Parts: sequence; C-alpha cells; structure tokens
Amino acid sequence: MIQSVCICRVLLLQNRYQTLLTSPAGSCFSSFLCLWQTAPTLNTRRSLFQQKEEMPPQPQVKRSFPEFLKSFIGIVRVLQILLGAGLWVTIAANKYEGSIHYVLFVAVLFWLLTLAIFILTLLDKQDLVPIVGGERWLLSNAIHDVAATLLYLSTIGIMIYKTQKNSYCNLDVYKHHCLYKVYLTASIFACLTASVYLLSAIYCSYRKCRGEQTVV
Repeated sequence: MIQSVCICRVLLLQNRYQTLLTSPAGSCFSSFLCLWQTAPTLNTRRSLFQQKEEMPPQPQVKRSFPEFLKSFIGIVRVLQILLGAGLWVTIAANKYEGSIHYVLFVAVLFWLLTLAIFILTLLDKQDLVPIVGGERWLLSNAIHDVAATLLYLSTIGIMIYKTQKNSYCNLDVYKHHCLYKVYLTASIFACLTASVYLLSAIYCSYRKCRGEQTVV
C-alpha cells in the first residue's frame, strides 16, 4: 500500500523534480520524497486506529419490566395467564368427567407454557432457550399462539356441548348437584382465552412478516 502511494506521488511530482531525479542522487531523493509524502497518511491512520481502540464499548440497552408490561404483548400475556387460570381452576374445583379431561389438559398445558414465555420475555432471557430462543423467539411465540388458539377452539366446542347437555338441571326445583353453571362459566373463560391467544397470534405474525426479530 505504501509502495503504491509512493509511486503515484513520485509520478505526480516527477515534472517538478525532473532534473534532480535524473541525477546520480535521484534514487535517494525519490526514497526521501516517498517517506515525506506518505508520513501524514501514516500518522492519520495511526491516530484513527488509536481513537478506535480508545472508544469505550457501547452498553447494551435492556428492556425494563414496566416497558414490557405496558406493551401490547405484555398486557395480552397477562390476560392469557389470568383467563387460562380461571378456566382450569373452575373445572378442577368441581367434579368433571369424560371429555372435560381434555379441556383441563389444554388449559393447564398452555397456562404453563404461557407463564414460562412471559417470565423469559419479562427477564429478557429468551436467548438462553435452546433451539426456539434467540432470533427464533418471535416465530416461536407466533407458533405457540396459533396452536393455543386452535386447541382452545376445540375446548370451546366441548364446553358448549357439555353446557347444553346439563341445561336440564338449571331449575330452582332441581335439588341435586348441577354442573350447568360450572360448564357455562368454563365456556366463557374458554372463549375469552381463545380470543386473547388469537390477538397475540395475529400480533406476532404481523411483526414476523415485517421482518422484526423481537416480540416488543
């Protein structure tokens, strides 16, 4: 690089020092001229390199807890946890049978998964999750929410069927234990939970289509 600069600058100054270059001391003068012309360039590069080394590393900006909790996805995750807990607690606190086991399984499974996703995102530790973390975290959230929406739709169908099947005991004169109100409450929780999962699925899918890498 220095030799190229020397050759170029000597050629540019050849006309000015034509007489001196043709003399016996021309080679010595050419070498001195190269060093004299390239000295500022070398000094400038050295100073820039030193400035680059002396620059302190930029601190990484971390997302705070309130920022995530006030975001759209943060609010939706809290609603998913609360509504999902309301669903499985309503079922578990009463006697259930048959296909209600499937409803309870879906509710508990996605309640635990959503709680884990919420805590990891809140603490900004999603990079520690193997395979689905890091740059894939937004896509993982979208897939989780789509799967939750689809499975919750099936639980809605089951709960509506069970509610209608037990509607006969919703009478004041009926003195035996009736699960109609329990199933009706669980159906409402299932519908609300499916709705918030659908919102988060649309939100995460939209951000992924835009090329975003984070959920917030």
